Amino acid sequence: MCLIVLAWQAHEAYPLIVAANRDEFLNRPAAPAHWWTDAGDILAGRDLEAGGTWMGLSRHGRFAALTNYRDPSRHVAGAPSRGALVRMALEHDAGAEATLQHLASDSAAYAAFNLLVGDGRSLGVLESTTGRVRMLEPGIYGLSNHLLDTPWPKLKKTREGLHALLPRLPDDDAVLALLRDGTPAPDPHLPDTGVSLEWERWLSPAFIRAPGYGTRCSSLVMTDRHGQTRLHEWTWDGHGELRSEVTHQFKVSPPV
Repeated sequence: MCLIVLAWQAHEAYPLIVAANRDEFLNRPAAPAHWWTDAGDILAGRDLEAGGTWMGLSRHGRFAALTNYRDPSRHVAGAPSRGALVRMALEHDAGAEATLQHLASDSAAYAAFNLLVGDGRSLGVLESTTGRVRMLEPGIYGLSNHLLDTPWPKLKKTREGLHALLPRLPDDDAVLALLRDGTPAPDPHLPDTGVSLEWERWLSPAFIRAPGYGTRCSSLVMTDRHGQTRLHEWTWDGHGELRSEVTHQFKVSPPV
């Protein structure tokens, strides 16, 4: 993912609410969210080039999502795909904090990233650039291609939008409107992440349309206090138009 806003233990009925956009090169093949045949407890989209994923859920109530950290100087030649970390987090049998600490020990092998992991009782983030694992208190958070809650314009706008929408949920159309906002940030408010000014402009909206690159899918995850979980995913073509739409619903079951 490249933009994630989430409400953790901040809504009376839904302890976990996640709204997210995945941005990627348009020629990189991917499959919409589905139950994986080679890992039947995982519900996620799939990167068909490297085999991993950007965000997923498990039947046992685990959640994981990853964003890249945008800094060309931190490129790691020959590094393994960061999408594998999401699968490892979903399949790990320890709690969220122990899982993040376990993955932190090997994080230097990958290009820079941020990884969110939840186990239904706790939620935390691993920031590979600092090596820090941070467990989150109840609240509303945002994560893009820098550290958690770095106040980039699109992150602030989308996080505040989710906060304002909480009393209206469930309202998929309103959440999707937040994720589909293509308004670029004014130049004085653009971050400086090591790419050109032209690319900073293209990457500044919540919903990206750039040459050969853009928002490929938008996702909404909602889990209620009884373990009923719903994933609604919209997939976009190279022009930013709807290509496909899927909804999955299931009830969390405790691990055997």
